Amino acid sequence: MNRIVPGILLAIGWLLLLALGSFQLFWGAMVLIGFLGSREYCRMAFADYLYESDRVLLPLILILPILGALFCRQSAVVVPAGLLLGFITLAVYVFNHYHRFEAPLMVLSRGTLGLVFVGFLASHLILIRGLGDGASWLIILTAITAGSDTGAYFIGSRLGRRKLCPNISPNKTVEGGFGGVAGGVVAGLVFYLIFPVAAPIWVVAVLAVLLSVAGMVGDLVESVVKRGYRVKDSGTLLGGHGGVLDRIDSLLLASPVLYYMLIYSGF
Repeated sequence: MNRIVPGILLAIGWLLLLALGSFQLFWGAMVLIGFLGSREYCRMAFADYLYESDRVLLPLILILPILGALFCRQSAVVVPAGLLLGFITLAVYVFNHYHRFEAPLMVLSRGTLGLVFVGFLASHLILIRGLGDGASWLIILTAITAGSDTGAYFIGSRLGRRKLCPNISPNKTVEGGFGGVAGGVVAGLVFYLIFPVAAPIWVVAVLAVLLSVAGMVGDLVESVVKRGYRVKDSGTLLGGHGGVLDRIDSLLLASPVLYYMLIYSGF
């Protein structure tokens, strides 16, 4: 129950935000989500290494690509520009505090990973929202990743035999992976019928396969990060669901895949 009720409320809130909220409201929500996710990342990456003021400043640096994405309707270049500005700002931060860091390179390298993993990848959700059918595409994307997670869990728990990545996530199986792809395709097509987009149904089906796989990779990437920093969950904000990053890890990698596929396919 401690997972089901919060999960339903989160899903309803996200759906209402996408279906009824403006672009600016969605950007504001992503700034908050990005900041909370960056705070979680900094807690994992630096533990007790930083001052409390650093735990506010560093997350703000990490979400610079998200902040810049507000202007993505004028030019998508603002996101890579935000990434570059974030790296420069992070480097200046390390320069200014070099004397008190025992391992300045560790701060720079871990900070750069957070800048890319949280700030840059998450900004693509805003880039998608800025497209013509952006809200509908994000709803379909969310349905695909959620359907993939559900399909992987049910098929994996019942039929799973062969481990997919035992050293990273022991519970994931090859059979669960196929179940995840199937679940993602079914969920994507169902929501395509409810929230239609310009692309034909076969394109959505192909995208669902790619996005399901990308979502699984994103989940495994976060597992690598958590194992590297020796934590079980990215945070405790969402109770039984862990932290913000635990909820959006699949979307973080799937959203850039969807965005660039849409841009270069013309849909």
